[in-house]
Amino acid sequence: MHDDDHRQELEPLWQDVRSRLRASVPESTYRLWLEPLRVTGARGRTLHIRAPDGIRAWVERRYSSLIREGLAGAGADFDEISFGAIEGDGDERDEDTQLNPHYSFDRFVIGEGNRLAHAAALAVAEAPSEAYNPLFLHGPPGLGKTHLLVAIANYLRIHAPELEVRYTTAERFTNEFVTALRCSGSERFKERHRDLDVLLVDDVQFLEGKHATEEEFFHTFNALYESGSQLVLSADRLPSELSTLAERLRDRFEWGLTVPVDHPDLATRLTVLRRLAREAGLEAASREALAELAGRIDTNVRRLRGALTKVIAHSSITEEPLSPELVAEVVPRMRRAGGADPVEEIQTLVSSSFGISTADLIGPSRAAGPVRARHVAILLTREHTALSLPEIGQRFGGRDHSTVLNSLRRAEAAIGDDDKLLARVNSLRMSIHSPADPTG
Repeated sequence: MHDDDHRQELEPLWQDVRSRLRASVPESTYRLWLEPLRVTGARGRTLHIRAPDGIRAWVERRYSSLIREGLAGAGADFDEISFGAIEGDGDERDEDTQLNPHYSFDRFVIGEGNRLAHAAALAVAEAPSEAYNPLFLHGPPGLGKTHLLVAIANYLRIHAPELEVRYTTAERFTNEFVTALRCSGSERFKERHRDLDVLLVDDVQFLEGKHATEEEFFHTFNALYESGSQLVLSADRLPSELSTLAERLRDRFEWGLTVPVDHPDLATRLTVLRRLAREAGLEAASREALAELAGRIDTNVRRLRGALTKVIAHSSITEEPLSPELVAEVVPRMRRAGGADPVEEIQTLVSSSFGISTADLIGPSRAAGPVRARHVAILLTREHTALSLPEIGQRFGGRDHSTVLNSLRRAEAAIGDDDKLLARVNSLRMSIHSPADPTG
């Protein structure tokens, strides 16, 4: 059976399971942890479930048995559930069929740091190829670039369904290109990426250093641009700062409109938190608690969401009310640039905690101790700085983007399985941002 057909066949079952889950937990718990889950397919007697990265480890550890009970109650014939992708399922349909429906223009919180980016993205969605082509959004991770790219795709699918629109990432573009060269040849790949009205590509910095993929993307860009198709691109920095990318590609990225996406101001952070709290079923969430949280994290929306999730989880487990005092206990202040180098601080603290040298932490050692410590240090660097994945890799011995991403996934999985490691990581989190001055 075709995978799409299989997913559609499972959907009524999953709706039944979701109803059972909703009835068995508080509404806020359901909305925060269980509502985002999606069934991606099944192999044998194993049901495969997709969960957002930020909650996967927690859901797998805390709610697997509850999901199994829901499946049994719905009469499902599955012995196991898996939160990983089905092998071979990361195919060309994923980004086309599973765009996040919550990424819309209506749900994008506008502030001073992203007002121009939002306006430009909406202009492109309303008039593809007539406003700005290409549109290039740049800024640190977690500020909403992906939200805007997917919002364009979702808008066009509703208002211009006749257009061929595709959202992808530079990493997926690279992987598909390599697979095409190895297996099916490049012609089908070219047809898939060039026979489009709108192409949206996230994280184009991932193309750096991949010369064959750069060449293919260069020709893809030219073919689409010359045919009048709309291109929308994003990166963690300006095109001119993508230093190892071919100059002719950097030049093309600047042909249209280049717009920064900056850190959210306090008012924007408060608006985001109120919306997230409302969506989690916390209608009566303490305004003082949300204000305290907004004041503690000024880096990006992604970390703001993660911090609120952590506070709500702590409140649920300990049955403490959501309050400024609870926020202060659970969430350390996060600093942006300035003062001591936060990466060096993290590396020193983690090395000391794990009883290894900083050289072993950063270096090529594959021994279990340094590897685990390195994964933790990379996770904390991701959480407590605004560095991109390539920038983090450079600070950890020149590792590449995919290695850093793998380290993050392995750290999250390890923390979800090991209470002692989780306690150690939480202790480190508190230590990292214990500021010397009272202002943080």
